[in-house]
Amino acid sequence: MNILNEFLQSIQGIFQTSGFFLNDWRNYIMIGIACVLMYLAIKKQFEPLLLLPIAFGMLLVNLFPAIMVPPQTTMQLVSDYMTAHGGAAGNYPIVLLNGQQYYQVTQVGGLFYYLYQGVKLGIYPPLIFLGIGAMTDFGPLISNPKSFLLGAAAQLGIFTTFIGAVFLGFSGKQAGSIGIIGGADGPTAIFVTSKLAPELLGPIAVAAYSYMALVPIIQPPIMKALTTKKERGIVMEQLRPVSKLEKILFPIIVTVVVSLLLPDACPLIGMLMLGNLFRESGVVGRISNTAQNELMNIITIFLGVTVGATATGSVFLSLQTIEIIILGLLAFSFGTAGGVLFGKLMCWTSHGKVNPLIGSAGVSAVPMAARVAQKVGQEENPGNFLLMHAMGPNVAGVIGSAVAAGVLISILG
Repeated sequence: MNILNEFLQSIQGIFQTSGFFLNDWRNYIMIGIACVLMYLAIKKQFEPLLLLPIAFGMLLVNLFPAIMVPPQTTMQLVSDYMTAHGGAAGNYPIVLLNGQQYYQVTQVGGLFYYLYQGVKLGIYPPLIFLGIGAMTDFGPLISNPKSFLLGAAAQLGIFTTFIGAVFLGFSGKQAGSIGIIGGADGPTAIFVTSKLAPELLGPIAVAAYSYMALVPIIQPPIMKALTTKKERGIVMEQLRPVSKLEKILFPIIVTVVVSLLLPDACPLIGMLMLGNLFRESGVVGRISNTAQNELMNIITIFLGVTVGATATGSVFLSLQTIEIIILGLLAFSFGTAGGVLFGKLMCWTSHGKVNPLIGSAGVSAVPMAARVAQKVGQEENPGNFLLMHAMGPNVAGVIGSAVAAGVLISILG
């Protein structure tokens, strides 16, 4: 009889932790959204490395919410436990309360809860930056230092959205975390939010990574609206060659300067530049390859599915989350516009030598934004090759978003 009761309780527990038992219509909406995102990732190939794990994590948590539950500890009287289990002793710590003995029974949390700790504790973002640094050639930025200005201009979305979020009633720390979405840099958004407003980590992480993945949809209309056909067709001069010494000194100098000025940005900038130094030094090939491939892929999987798993119906489909999603879109749009408009200014001051489209790449989504600039430019002039020119602002945007993160943490933390 005891075995039968335990079996029935187990079946009931499985059913009660399922999405069907919750009977929350918002879960079903999120399942539909997850399917749409998977379609975009697989059929349209909108950054599938990000979008596919995020969408599948979103699907799993709304089908089986227990996959994200934290461990739970309950206290059971030893006598009651012994009675329920036919006198069998429990293998649990015994605690004495009010003269009675209790078993301290701990139920293990869901798989994604433990994987999510890397997001919550800010472990994954610096590791992602390590991989990005090892994969990125800073040559275009070194060759054209003016690209730093375009990367800085594209951070406009961060600070304008910060003001907008404060106006809507968010606290300063929450507004700073929402504003950082405008940098189109998921790891930076997670890092800042884990420091300033951990209660908003789920919605902000989903928004940041979703907009990164949807760069090919969001950016082109803004770019075309702010530029003329003639400007989009401008062919830029070839960049000068960059020496190996310059490439080795660059990450060291940037790390020293940024860390001295903004210590709070050191974890992100330091790991980014360490990865790049692995790449450019030429003496640690195995480590560089590991950072670019195995480590980057593993962290991307863990981060993607756990970020997606924060998007439960009850949390994601709330007024506050909807406000964050809208503000994040505005932040990203303002960042794109800021880069393009500053590119137009550089085009005017250089007498037509700079294609304004490369300014859109300053939002930091490496290398997606640079590819979009290349694609939009070639639509007007098939012989135009803007990719390497756009990589300068793109890399500058990564550095700029990390610096902006350091500023926000220094001021608001």
